[in-house]
Amino acid sequence: MSIEERIKKIKTMISKRQKDIIVVLEDIHDPHNAAAIFRSCDAFGIQNVYLIFETHKSYNPSKIGRVSSASANKWLTFTKFNSTKNCFDQLKKDGYKIFGTILGDDCESIYDQKFIKYDKIALVIGNEHSGLSQTAIEMVDKKIIIPMRGIIQSFNVSVSAAICMAEITRQRMKKGKNFLLDSSDQKKLLNDLINR
Repeated sequence: MSIEERIKKIKTMISKRQKDIIVVLEDIHDPHNAAAIFRSCDAFGIQNVYLIFETHKSYNPSKIGRVSSASANKWLTFTKFNSTKNCFDQLKKDGYKIFGTILGDDCESIYDQKFIKYDKIALVIGNEHSGLSQTAIEMVDKKIIIPMRGIIQSFNVSVSAAICMAEITRQRMKKGKNFLLDSSDQKKLLNDLINR
């Protein structure tokens, strides 16, 4: 692929990137699950991923999932935190409404949410085995759940993340409001990506 073709492809991708939405992964243990989530982020036009490593060993998100999602890793922007509180404090400071996926009686269905009411959304996905930490549960603005009809009461973490991203994106695109990056942000992202 020529340089011109590569830049054209990157520009096309950037033109479909959503603004003001962040996927937050809290202590995801298996890098392969993280890689699958990165692939969904790329597919739904979500550029920014925050990774919290408070109780689990940190890993480099750009170096995982080479077989299944190498392209996704290359084109996303990652920010790492060593504390859930620090991450959430930053999100709140930046004006994000924080949605956490939780299994519980006090959760609301993802399909009852009006995501388009919020200009800035952070979607928090918890650990594969223990879910969100107590700190995260206490700090989220909304506790959401994906309704299920079977005996099994939870999806694989990457499937759950993809379903949530799909619903948020569906609502945003259906509304018709411009949730895409503006030209200034597109230029900044282009300069970053072409140098990777």
